[in-house]
Amino acid sequence: MLGFLTARQAGLDDPLRLRRAESTRRVLSLTLNPDREVDRIHGNGINTIDIEVIEGRYMLSGGADGVIVIYDLENYSGNLQYACKAVCTVGRSNRYVHKFSVETVQWYPYDTGMFVSSSFDKTMKVWDTETLKPAEVFEFEGNVYSHHLSPIARKHSLIAVGTKEPKIQLCDLKSGSRIHVLQGHKAEVLSVRWSPRYEHILATASADSKVKVWDVRRASGCLFTLDQHNGDKSKGASEAVNTAHNGRVNGLCFTGDGLYLLTTGTDDRMRLWNSATGENTLVNYGKVSNESRKKLQFTVSRGSSPELVFVPCESSVAAYALHTGELVTMLRGHYNNVDCCEFHPDYQELYSGGKDCNILAWIPALRAADVEEESKSANQAAADQSTVSTAFQDAWSSDED
Repeated sequence: MLGFLTARQAGLDDPLRLRRAESTRRVLSLTLNPDREVDRIHGNGINTIDIEVIEGRYMLSGGADGVIVIYDLENYSGNLQYACKAVCTVGRSNRYVHKFSVETVQWYPYDTGMFVSSSFDKTMKVWDTETLKPAEVFEFEGNVYSHHLSPIARKHSLIAVGTKEPKIQLCDLKSGSRIHVLQGHKAEVLSVRWSPRYEHILATASADSKVKVWDVRRASGCLFTLDQHNGDKSKGASEAVNTAHNGRVNGLCFTGDGLYLLTTGTDDRMRLWNSATGENTLVNYGKVSNESRKKLQFTVSRGSSPELVFVPCESSVAAYALHTGELVTMLRGHYNNVDCCEFHPDYQELYSGGKDCNILAWIPALRAADVEEESKSANQAAADQSTVSTAFQDAWSSDED
């Protein structure tokens, strides 16, 4: 660490190199934090979580009990051991609460004053954070599996919605109406995701084994359908054309730069695709156990080298190297299946939620050198304080004499 600091100060190193090196160390050393608890509010499994990017301070969670909770992740006590408190809850006593399981929650990307939730009660609600009342309610014909707002959009305010119907609904936040429908899937749409690189590009995953990439500005809409065999018909002769997986596709996640798209399916496979060309990069992650019939929320690290993919795998969270497929570690701590995980890029921390009704915090482990350095700093501060106190007492005695 001192070598990095010296090289940066002398102008011998790129300032970003130190940041990347420390981010990598932190991501590779993630471990369950026994000193940080997240208030247990949900009475049933936790399906979805989201951390806002404005301050990186507040986290949303949605559960199978229909309840939505907002947590404050900030440590005000200054103590090593603390609890992330629930700031407010849309509980069963709230007249506006979802009647059935909440499948997706997401903060409005530009302001913590608003968030969006969708549920199996066939509704999507846009909430005012201050009043905890819905400012807008969208109703659909079938259960809502997933929704997503673009994190970078400036020219549109569309929410993509995947439901039990095989068509993707585009809802406009400004007008409060459904303005467009994307058709092409043949079964329920389990996951939708906007590109973090191009605001008009949308990826959708369905139970029909297909993943489609759309440009919502085009009349035809669909740019291409991902093909696990990259067009080699000899390999897929016995299978349907242009399938991304051999089962239900229930997970989508772009990398932070938007250059790659990850998909997961009930064929126990995870695949990495070039998001510009739709080419399967053929990275082998091995068996990625996936029995979920609904959306699976997984995430990718930011600022580290290599980038890691954190994906729920039964009662654990598996961490894979993005471009090699190597299984780096298994994060174990839940007592039941994990359904969602979210990476906090500001601190290189991970939060996961599961059917055991718990949200667990995974934080970078301190190195022995760091612990020793902190101990020395604390001892030195105590010694300095003692010296000051002694000097003050001597001066006080002199004045009295």
